[in-house]
Amino acid sequence: MFFQKKKIPKGGEIEDSIMTVTQGEDALIEKPIKRRGFNIFWSLVCLALLLIGGRVFWLDVIQGKYYQDLSKGNRIRSITIQAPRGEIFDRSGNILAVNIPSLDAVIVPARLPENAEERKNIIAQISAILDLEKGNVEVAVESQNRKSLEPVLLKENITHEQALILSEKSGELPGIELERTAVRNYEDSFIFSHTIGYDGKITREELKNNSDYRMTDYIGKTGVEKYYEKYLRGDNGQHLVEVDAAENVKKELGIVEPKAGSDIFLNLDAQLQKKLFDSISATLEKNGTKTAAAVAINPQNGEILALVSFPSYDNNLFAQGISNTEYQEIIGNKNLPLFNRVIGGEYPPGSTIKPLVASAALTEKIINPETTVNCSGGINIGDWHFGDWKTHGGGIDVRKAIAESCDVFFYSVGGGYGNISGLGMDRMKKYEDLFGLGQPTGIDLPGEANGNIPSEEWKQNKIGERWYVGDSYHSAIGQGFITATPIQLASYISAIANNGTLYSPKIVNKIKNNAEEKEISPEILRKNFISQDILRIVREGMRQTVTSGTAQSLNNLPVAVAGKTGTSQFGSENKTHGWFVSFAPYENPQIAMVVLMEGEGEGNSTAVPITKEVLDWYFRR
Repeated sequence: MFFQKKKIPKGGEIEDSIMTVTQGEDALIEKPIKRRGFNIFWSLVCLALLLIGGRVFWLDVIQGKYYQDLSKGNRIRSITIQAPRGEIFDRSGNILAVNIPSLDAVIVPARLPENAEERKNIIAQISAILDLEKGNVEVAVESQNRKSLEPVLLKENITHEQALILSEKSGELPGIELERTAVRNYEDSFIFSHTIGYDGKITREELKNNSDYRMTDYIGKTGVEKYYEKYLRGDNGQHLVEVDAAENVKKELGIVEPKAGSDIFLNLDAQLQKKLFDSISATLEKNGTKTAAAVAINPQNGEILALVSFPSYDNNLFAQGISNTEYQEIIGNKNLPLFNRVIGGEYPPGSTIKPLVASAALTEKIINPETTVNCSGGINIGDWHFGDWKTHGGGIDVRKAIAESCDVFFYSVGGGYGNISGLGMDRMKKYEDLFGLGQPTGIDLPGEANGNIPSEEWKQNKIGERWYVGDSYHSAIGQGFITATPIQLASYISAIANNGTLYSPKIVNKIKNNAEEKEISPEILRKNFISQDILRIVREGMRQTVTSGTAQSLNNLPVAVAGKTGTSQFGSENKTHGWFVSFAPYENPQIAMVVLMEGEGEGNSTAVPITKEVLDWYFRR
């Protein structure tokens, strides 16, 4: 700053001069203040630009892909395309379960009108068209995420007439659409229902454990359909579309094709299954009874050739839409048509257990092949009498005891009598466990029961009583506390037939899709647990059952058959189940079969004739 000297005038000019100097000093002070503010302002601007630039760099470069994907997700929608379910065949390729085209009525929430009155009008119309409760439709419509393009089921497998009406009124019913799908059609449904089972729309409860399913998806509910669900289901496809902010489709982006589920080939022989079903059905009708079970196995590998349970049911009703009346009729049936007796029924096995007890007694050297017992009609222990079903006479050895089903012989080897010490329950249980009783067989069907093989400790804990010799007597003839399922008996008889290999029975033979084929190999649970010489003696006794024992009616079959009859008491009214277990041909067994007629009296009067008819057909066809 430069200051120029001036001469100060006199008088009034002095004030003017003073004012001039004062204004000059203010200007000198104000000018630096303005420049400092300007510098601060531009510093703030530069800092702000730097921050904005850094943020842009972070969002665009560092996080660019993340936000690009997020933006894409906000405008790209994936609509599921349901994969065709794999089909089911018998061992010869005969179709047992096939898909047939179907239409479902669904809600697409994003396409419903925003106006509440318009939605009410849609609810009223759709309720009338589909014959649905108005309140249920209202809940279905109003409880959805309004932005979702994922369809929500209103009614499955609608009629042709309902589909036509919905198509004609499509303009009046925004958000209500038809979805092409497929439902199961089961061939000979009553004959195969307990094996194949059925599928149906997934429930909300099932959805909790299957998060990759949609509410419009099908899922196996019972039988093979449930057990092999992960193979039958397939992989759903996707229809990709671009939408705007209002969820209107603006562009088709392409389709990811669904992959069909794998086809399942069973070990079942469909013709044998039908013959077994028809034979039992005719016997039940003749006798006026309703309940039975039967299973046939290839004893050389555990393949299940036939499996039937009575009463049966139509699985098409469940797969294609069952009415409430039909459903109540089925679940209200006291004979439990949905219950698979072959794998879930637990019954006293009666005399069918005797070949097993004979194997145990011979192995433990309680008896030898020449040991004889006087089967005089019963034995007395103190005040207790243990009767036989008939008087067999003296000199009964193990083969004849099996053939004639001598109770006294097995009382003696089971609990001890005279000069025979007896196995006792713990040793009987040891061999029953080895033959697979009292435990699941591992069959590839859901719902298998354990059965019950008691022990002395079990009775004390369960009932609060010690084990008596009479309990061993009862167990030795398949009565008392012992229970088994028909599939367990079939497995155990197969192990005797094939000379000592216990297989896990299998329904499915192979799983096949376009890419590969997966064989279900035989599964050996155990082998060589009983001497082959002992099993030969037991088989000879079972052969004598047919040649000279309780099943002589089978003598005129085209092949040699071995077997064992059984009659087991149940309940408090002295009712009995009739059993027959068998295998054939005797020298080279290809089929082992168990037939149970519930409440049908003695096995030789009910189960044996059925076995004869089926085996005669099987080996003559």
